[in-house]
Amino acid sequence: MTSEPRGAARGTSPRDLEEEVDELVHLYGLEDDDELGDEFVHENMPRIEVSEYPAYMVAGREPAVEQRDWRLSGEAAEAEDLGFGGWGSEGQCQDLREAYRYTHGRASEEYECYVIPEEEDEEEAPDVFCVTCKTPIRALEKVLDEHQGHEVTPLSKALESAKDEIHRNMYRLEKQIIEMENFASHLEEVFITVEENFGRQEQNFESHYNEILETLAQKYEEKIQALGEKKKEKLEALYGQLVSCGENLDTCKELMETVEEICHEEKVDFIKDAVAMADRLRKFLETKTDVEISAQPALEDQTLDFSDVEQLLGSINTIPAPSAPVINPQAPNSATGSSVRVCWSLYSDDTVESYQLSYRPVRDGSPGKDQAESTVTVKETYCSVANLAPNTQYEFRVTAQNRAGLSPASERAVYMTAPSPPVIKSKEVRSCEEAALICWESGNLNPVDSYTVELTQVETPGAAGVTESVVGIPTCESLVQLQPRQSYTIYVRALNVGGPSARSEPATVHTTGSYFRLNEQTCHPWLAISEDGLTAVRSERKTPTREPPPSSARFTRCVAVLGNLIPVRGRHYWEVEVDERSDYTVGVAFEDVPKQEDLGANCLSWCMRHTWASPRHKYEFLHNKMTPDIRITVSPKKIGILLDYENSKLSFFNVDIAQHLYTFSCQLHQFVHPCFSLEKPGCLKIHNGISVPKHVTFH
Repeated sequence: MTSEPRGAARGTSPRDLEEEVDELVHLYGLEDDDELGDEFVHENMPRIEVSEYPAYMVAGREPAVEQRDWRLSGEAAEAEDLGFGGWGSEGQCQDLREAYRYTHGRASEEYECYVIPEEEDEEEAPDVFCVTCKTPIRALEKVLDEHQGHEVTPLSKALESAKDEIHRNMYRLEKQIIEMENFASHLEEVFITVEENFGRQEQNFESHYNEILETLAQKYEEKIQALGEKKKEKLEALYGQLVSCGENLDTCKELMETVEEICHEEKVDFIKDAVAMADRLRKFLETKTDVEISAQPALEDQTLDFSDVEQLLGSINTIPAPSAPVINPQAPNSATGSSVRVCWSLYSDDTVESYQLSYRPVRDGSPGKDQAESTVTVKETYCSVANLAPNTQYEFRVTAQNRAGLSPASERAVYMTAPSPPVIKSKEVRSCEEAALICWESGNLNPVDSYTVELTQVETPGAAGVTESVVGIPTCESLVQLQPRQSYTIYVRALNVGGPSARSEPATVHTTGSYFRLNEQTCHPWLAISEDGLTAVRSERKTPTREPPPSSARFTRCVAVLGNLIPVRGRHYWEVEVDERSDYTVGVAFEDVPKQEDLGANCLSWCMRHTWASPRHKYEFLHNKMTPDIRITVSPKKIGILLDYENSKLSFFNVDIAQHLYTFSCQLHQFVHPCFSLEKPGCLKIHNGISVPKHVTFH
């Protein structure tokens, strides 16, 4: 029975062989197995891990002798009853494995045995965030699990909130790091100053100590020498007296002996010798004999004069006056609008107890000599001087002081305070869906180096947005790129060598459409512009008989005004509320359109004109005095205007009924501005900051 299937397998075509093997695979329940034969082991047999396989199995080599009991499942036993029982032995199972590998394009000479890990059920990913438990969960858990009744929020919103919180904490951390770095720098300066001062004191003590020792040694030598000379002098005097006294004593003894001899002589001889002896004795006794000691044995008072030593000892704490300090150049970002940080250094062998910093403002490039000089006293080699004028240069000089006196003054150095915050011209801020033009006043009498614009996107009320900065702006305006349909808070800073100013007052910019105001500098004198810059009114009372003189900037003949549209290409849309019974003109024109001509009467303007002569309404679409023949049956009360730079088109619409009126094909080689004109008394009201309506978008 075992040879029949094998012979059949070898004698049939490859296609039949493949079908036959697939049928066997189906019988054995192996359709889902990637490796046929790896799961022939019975369910009750122990599972073999990869690490338990012999080396030859991993290397792909079959053993020389290997006995393995391949057990058949229930389906295999059933197959045996159907005539495939020969496949149940070890050899047939191996043949089945090889046949399956062969038919599926895989050789059976070498293979690796491994255990396919059991597939684990993938858990459904969390889709909401439990605010109460502060953990991501599945929406189903909120209803069935312990999160029932808890506050939840979408996972994406929780992620954005977590990011915002991290950004805020990072900003606070950065501020704390800067404060700690400044404090550490301050401690380091104090540490160095203390170390230098004590080092100089140690050097002074050592120098004075050596000087005192030298002075004492010199005095010792001088006193020893003086005592020796005094001793010699006294001993010599005493010795002379001793010799003289001995000589006198010998003379007295000799006279005594001679007198005694004379006393024993005869009277005649005695008389002769006695007279001579008496004369001799008289002369000897008349000679004064010094019987007082010329040098007393008691020592004289040998008090030593240590006044110079005492002076040296007193001078140990006496140090020389310090040398002149040197003021450092101004460091970047070392000033605010009302203060400046001044730093200086001194020579290493100077001992200083305090410093006196003097300053006064600099006027027109030279020190203000008529200005009173202010002075502050500090112990450190730096000082933050407050209550100064913004964006102003100040001249500083510093002196050092100790008990010996003041040092010479340092060379003068000029520092500058930071500027005042600029003032944003809110009425001149213009925007569209992609950008905004920010204008401001410097707020400083003296020039500044540059400006920085800070943009904060307001995502949700009360949420802190991410701030972006545009730096190095040389003038008082900047065109910044923005995201559409957003709101931004704008700040401006001024910068000079002292550092940045404080933020300006904020201005809000919206990018939901094009925002602009009427330009009063182009306005005809007969027109009145509202406070918000969005309404133009011509009244009966303000219409004089004489026209104003010609002007290149202001309309003089045509009673018109231009709008300040942002100079950005793309699409701009606005609407104009009109009076059906007034004569008006609306459209666009170049900035240099002739101010003595009517709008639409030249090649620099494209306009829609309405003239009312009861009961007839006349509409013209004018460019270079030409208009198409168009009849408008429904008079618009609100006109929508779409300026499309990309397609070089200008379109007009009746907003109330979403009707397209007319479209110009324009050659817009420069930027144009909205233009408005009232030929008779009336009113035009502008609505902007509007998203482009659908009927305009699909036109």
